[in-house]
Amino acid sequence: MAYQALYRVWRPQRFADLVGQQLVTQTLRNALATKQTSHAYLFTGPRGTGKTSAAKIFAKAINCHHQQDGEPCNECITCKAITNGTLSDVIEIDAASNNGVEEIRDIRDKAKYVPTEADYKVYIIDEVHMLSTGAFNALLKTLEEPPENVVFILATTEPQKIPATIISRTQRFDFHRIKPQVILERMKMILEQKEITADAAALKVIAQAADGGMRDALSILDQVISFGDNEVTLENALMVTGSATQQDLDDYVAAVIGGETAVALTLIHKLLDEGKDAQRLVEDVLLYCRDLMLYRQAPEEASYLELGRLSEHFKELASQIESERLITMIDILNEELEAMRFSIHATVYLEVMTVRLAQSQSTSDKQSLAAASNTELTELQQQVKHLQQQLAALQSGKDQTSHGSKSAPTKSQPEAPIKVDMAAVTSVLDGATRQARDEVLREWDNLPAQMNAQHAAYVRTLTPLAAGHERILLGCKYDYLYQRMEVQDFPATLATTLAELLGYYPTVVILPVSQWGQVRQDYYAKHKQKQSRSDATVPAAAKQAQPEAVTKAQQLFGDAVTVRDD
Repeated sequence: MAYQALYRVWRPQRFADLVGQQLVTQTLRNALATKQTSHAYLFTGPRGTGKTSAAKIFAKAINCHHQQDGEPCNECITCKAITNGTLSDVIEIDAASNNGVEEIRDIRDKAKYVPTEADYKVYIIDEVHMLSTGAFNALLKTLEEPPENVVFILATTEPQKIPATIISRTQRFDFHRIKPQVILERMKMILEQKEITADAAALKVIAQAADGGMRDALSILDQVISFGDNEVTLENALMVTGSATQQDLDDYVAAVIGGETAVALTLIHKLLDEGKDAQRLVEDVLLYCRDLMLYRQAPEEASYLELGRLSEHFKELASQIESERLITMIDILNEELEAMRFSIHATVYLEVMTVRLAQSQSTSDKQSLAAASNTELTELQQQVKHLQQQLAALQSGKDQTSHGSKSAPTKSQPEAPIKVDMAAVTSVLDGATRQARDEVLREWDNLPAQMNAQHAAYVRTLTPLAAGHERILLGCKYDYLYQRMEVQDFPATLATTLAELLGYYPTVVILPVSQWGQVRQDYYAKHKQKQSRSDATVPAAAKQAQPEAVTKAQQLFGDAVTVRDD
């Protein structure tokens, strides 16, 4: 007889042989033993976890006349025929190649006929998520009202692609990834039966590389046996799987944690030259960092660590690095692993990953930098508050002087007047609209987050007064800060940041709020005078229209404008 792969020879024939899925097997066995089976089942889960095997065992058990506690006898004619795939009443269908409406209609029509050899006709549809929309619709009615003595078992690795109307008509069982320790024990049992010697460390590498799939583990084991001429050694297992040794992982992670980029890059190039798989390397480092993080949180419970991970070097590394930085490293590894799956330049991604890991900062380091910025902002705010208090004291002194004896004039030096570019202000007001100002106000609260601490403090002292035609007029609450802004050319910096929020590059004009009232009054008077001159040339019938100055004021200030006839 021709050689058969291990996963075919050791395929489970009873629910008890289906390891790692106790919840599923116990439920199915109880349903079979009590004859409370459903007409449709949905088996979901990762590849190689036993979905199709469970479906075949179920088909045998429901048709076996000698079942015990829900387990098939595997000795009767029906059980043997199902095991060999020769029973016509158990039909396996690959939905990947039979995904059309016609195939499903053929199933629906044949399901009406009674079983010819067994008690139940069982349809096992593998990779059912590959069916087309029309095929799902054709299957829907049959699942809702199936013929008597017909059972449908749907298996899939991607349940999110199955319509909810199909799922709601089935009993769903989720198959989970099998733990590495369970896979390890299963491989030991198989090797003992085959009388093949194996290195325990090699089996640990295979169990980890299988990623929770028993079929993958047995396929890798088959390759290692063939590669090593019926010997399973650690070296052969590492060669076949493309994995790195524990010592290599210890050295690499220690190098990136210590910021030794050159050492880490040299180690990566050495591993690649030895034929290690780039994607497998990233996965190994990712799991290693995961284990470091978990060990730091609960060192007294090490059972969750990958097989053979707990060494003295591992414990030393765990004591040197913070959990926050490990989380940052895991994020970097996950990003690079995702990008590597769609690229042919795996080596480049490994090198970039190494540099990023070596230069990564922990969350606490980033928070420290943010705290430093916040401290700078707090100090600036305190300075502003102190200057406000000084200004209030000066204004209070002026008030007391003005309310005192008028016969004693003061000899203090008059303050230099603040100059405002009236031409720039007028250019803003001429094209200003309330709608444009509202648009600026909507984005104003988002502005400080886009700027450094000092400029953000400046922004908090400003308020939008008018806007229009890509021009914005802002009022500064404090005269001394207004002068500082002008010296530092702050309006240009502010315009650049506003452009990212508004979608256009505005011209920013700033004036002290203390002068805004006078500027507004002068602007309104100027337009009123201009309107009076124009009224002299307008016919009497047209003079009844609302003056242009009033219209302009309403555009600028909205409902705050009150019109009165003098």
